[in-house]
Amino acid sequence: MTDFVTIVPPDHPLKGRVAPPGSKSITNRALLLAALAQGTSRLTGALKSDDTRRMVEALRAMGVVIEEPDATSFVVTGTGRLQAPAAPLFLGNAGTATRFLTAAAALVEGTVVVTGDAHMQKRPIGPLVAALRSLGVAAEAPTGCPPVTIHGTGGFDGERVTIDAGLSSQYVSALLMLAPGGRRPVEVALKGDAIGARGYIDLTCAAMRRFGAQVEQRDLATWVVQPGAYRATDLHVEPDASAATYLWAAEVLTGGAIDIGTAPEAFTQPDAAAYAVIRRFPNLPPVIDGSQMQDAVPTLAVLAAFNATPVRFTGIANLRVKECDRVAAMATELSRLSPGLAVEEGDDLVVTPAAPERFGPARIETYSDHRIAMSMALAGLRVPGVTILDPGCVAKTYPDYWRDMAGLGVVVEDGDD
Repeated sequence: MTDFVTIVPPDHPLKGRVAPPGSKSITNRALLLAALAQGTSRLTGALKSDDTRRMVEALRAMGVVIEEPDATSFVVTGTGRLQAPAAPLFLGNAGTATRFLTAAAALVEGTVVVTGDAHMQKRPIGPLVAALRSLGVAAEAPTGCPPVTIHGTGGFDGERVTIDAGLSSQYVSALLMLAPGGRRPVEVALKGDAIGARGYIDLTCAAMRRFGAQVEQRDLATWVVQPGAYRATDLHVEPDASAATYLWAAEVLTGGAIDIGTAPEAFTQPDAAAYAVIRRFPNLPPVIDGSQMQDAVPTLAVLAAFNATPVRFTGIANLRVKECDRVAAMATELSRLSPGLAVEEGDDLVVTPAAPERFGPARIETYSDHRIAMSMALAGLRVPGVTILDPGCVAKTYPDYWRDMAGLGVVVEDGDD
């Protein structure tokens, strides 16, 4: 990929059909559950991107056979057990894979080291490690971030675990998917009420049940999982709702009509809730709670820059521990287009729309964060001279993003420094 791309604002509404890639969240859950099952599972409509490639490589290193018959399918053959890898599992900046495999490593007989790149080594994982230790799993992460070392014994005896999910719902999902490997029923309980994107836990439970697990939600803060083996199954992965938000936003920014092939109400992922908000543009609500659709917040923040009135984003403190500090990044990068366009107020992000003549060209830093790149590119649909640096970072979840935008009629000019 080139060093940067520059978006040329289209002189026409964007119209056409684009099929977003498969859901990253569902693909990575299904890959892990299929790997833990005995037998062969076929996953279709799946995402193939940097994040899912990290998961596949790690599972192969743990003895799982994974074939790729076509561009959107995986055939996963597991023995019901994961083997200790010969080397540390390097997962780049794939947070989902890192959290899920840290927990799953407890089922290995042997030592597993889970690590990642410099960005991942700054992302917190301490609450998950503490939860594993409370179940009797020997695990340590001296810095509170990866690398994590897990000394697995093939199972665990703990019966109850309490997890602080304030930083990430992935901690809960990781423990839930681990739980059937216990020797007794396991109760997973939240510590406090704070939880990021509760809808992703619903995704986890649905996937677990599809692979034969018995998981029951007792109340808003407690789940009980019965011991037992996962069963191989076939699963079709729905499109990625977070990716769909860019297309929904491109549609309203240009007055176009983009068919993504899936009705908004057909999605089971929490970010699909952003559709109803996006459809209100240019009259977005004055306050948007992003806690349950966190990955959609950068998209909505760009829309807010062209809204009729200011927008405050709340419930987004967790965005500070994503691939980058997305609250700070969006405030900084939006303000390159027009000084003071977006500001941080505590953990809130406040976007105050500017008049068209106050926008100017800008080179946008992406912080190796795919969501900063894809969302800020949307500003280029309205503002001439928006240049996105490191455009290749979109490969983390949406490798064909630039091609799909071009297919809708957006001129995307390549460049090299």
